[in-house]
Amino acid sequence: MYSERIRGFLAGRLPPAPFLVVDPAVVTGRVREFATELPHSLLFYAVKANPEPAVLRAVLAAGGGFDVASPAEITACLAEGARPERLSYGNPIKKPADIAFAFAHGIREFTTDAGSDLAQIARHAPGTSVTVRVLVDAPASATPFGRKFGCSPAEAVPLLRRAAELGLDPAGVAFHVGSQQADVSAWDNGIAAAAKIAAEFPLRRLNIGGGFGITYREPVPSLASYTAAVRTSLAAHFPAGAPEIALEPGRAVVAEAGVIRAEVVLVARRGGHRWVYLDIGRYNGLAETENEAIPYRFEAGPGERGPVVIAGPTCDGDDVLYQHTPYELPLALKAGDPVDILDAGAYTASYSSVSFNGIEPLRTYCLD
Repeated sequence: MYSERIRGFLAGRLPPAPFLVVDPAVVTGRVREFATELPHSLLFYAVKANPEPAVLRAVLAAGGGFDVASPAEITACLAEGARPERLSYGNPIKKPADIAFAFAHGIREFTTDAGSDLAQIARHAPGTSVTVRVLVDAPASATPFGRKFGCSPAEAVPLLRRAAELGLDPAGVAFHVGSQQADVSAWDNGIAAAAKIAAEFPLRRLNIGGGFGITYREPVPSLASYTAAVRTSLAAHFPAGAPEIALEPGRAVVAEAGVIRAEVVLVARRGGHRWVYLDIGRYNGLAETENEAIPYRFEAGPGERGPVVIAGPTCDGDDVLYQHTPYELPLALKAGDPVDILDAGAYTASYSSVSFNGIEPLRTYCLD
């Protein structure tokens, strides 16, 4: 979507395409909306979605914290004024040096899902709080995590007990239902698993992760619908009162704050299809078009529209954005014409390669 401020920016004198323009005021509004829908919860913005300093400041302005996954993300958040106690190291995959760096910079919240990682936390971040991430079944999301993260629920209690034995603070459990999750019931299995764990080991905190969807081409439920389903599940599985709730939204906070301005490089007929090649593709900002997982919305000029295959500018044959998902763009579209990609504030610039084919990373402009 376009905020009025983004519309104003795009109506003025513009830098060369492609670029991403972000309105931090939208970010602040979304964080506050989460606070309204899930009062008393702890929001840790997933920095990987968009680490721009202005975005981080917008999260801070709304009272949010940060889910960090590396020393660089820690440094970025602290540089913008975040307090160390509002940072949570949510990545279960980390080197001992990364743990030590985080501890030295005041980070006291870590997520783990393996005994070997737990031992490293105890060694390099003694006395800190740990949350055990569990793998739970959830409906398919647009970009699922597979089985990369999370122990089985049966392994969670032994890990929590081991954390206590190692002198750590076993704060609770975490789970994630996959990014761009359109099913509001997806969180129920994770909350149910947490309740079973809590029956064996007291939990002070339950981190329900991110996954809240935003509307691209197909509508998804409102944030109020997601949070209502979460509250219903919490009441059902924790009738005596749920633990403190934490969450780690990324896409739902920043996606709608950004628009990419791209440009047509070439229009050609191939195999009976009209191909439109843009100056942005899978390697310089649109990585989430892999397998056509995220169907962005495109805005182009006026006039009659017709079917297209949309591709990126590189010499890689895989740099085709959409050839199975049906798209239509103006029939008069030609080289040099602008094309806007909406709701592109998340996982675009932060996924952009350094210089594949010599193309620079996606430049970002944040509005004051």
